[in-house]
Amino acid sequence: MNSRPFLIHALSPLHAGTGHAADVIDLPTARMKATGIPFLPGSSIKGVLRDARRTRGADTEKLRAVFGPEKDFAKEHAGALVVGDARLLALPVRSFRGTFAWATSPLLLTLAKRDLEEPSLPIPNITGRGAQVANGSCLRRKDKLYLEDLDLQATESDQATAWAWRLVPLVSPGDDIFTKRFAVVDDETMTFLCETATQVDARVRVDETTRTVANGALWLEESLPPESLLIGVMAADRSRRRGVEMKPEDVLSFALPGEEIHQFGGKATTGRGRCRILPVARKEASHGRS
Repeated sequence: MNSRPFLIHALSPLHAGTGHAADVIDLPTARMKATGIPFLPGSSIKGVLRDARRTRGADTEKLRAVFGPEKDFAKEHAGALVVGDARLLALPVRSFRGTFAWATSPLLLTLAKRDLEEPSLPIPNITGRGAQVANGSCLRRKDKLYLEDLDLQATESDQATAWAWRLVPLVSPGDDIFTKRFAVVDDETMTFLCETATQVDARVRVDETTRTVANGALWLEESLPPESLLIGVMAADRSRRRGVEMKPEDVLSFALPGEEIHQFGGKATTGRGRCRILPVARKEASHGRS
């Protein structure tokens, strides 16, 4: 079985809901149970990719071989494609300098390094509350990084720079707005940001007769803000469909041939979930631009 990482870059607020919750936020975004890291379910991603191939006139037999047959014929064979959950990689957070920062943490980078299978990528070592930024960052003010209402001691580091250079071709090809805004904060601070730096919107439903808010139709909805970055892995086996010969590489290329823009998650009619998704080629990381 072959695997390939993929990156999701939110271009509008992304709401991957979990239904109603008995909490202050009525419709929270999905989070992993043990870590609290926001994620986008792989089942949602797979469904969007299948619909994209179908609407673009893909070969029906290959479509069934890759994604599996329709529900009424599901027992015939399994699809050759496995799509994992996309886990948060970096969260955009308001910054006193540079407008905003793409904030991540050693834990998130360690998980991403595992997905990328690039052992040479370094993990920044941050002791206590602090941060590291890429060389030449525009975020620091007198060795401090101000995110939301937090102030962190920040230093430039080669480790953060290596990650910025690895990600910038994926996040900001062409005009580089990423490298100078990339910041690695300690894990505890990142946990706090995942809970407080998401986008929360008050939503209402208007009564058609009175044109005022309907009784009980006021709720709070949480989303990942635009510019959020998520990373996941898709894997593939050979085709199991009779008469359709496809190697794992063919399955992966069929499912996601290159960068595409799709709508993920809920609330599509309110503009939520418009995202870039692109495959990530694995390579040995270097400490300079390639």
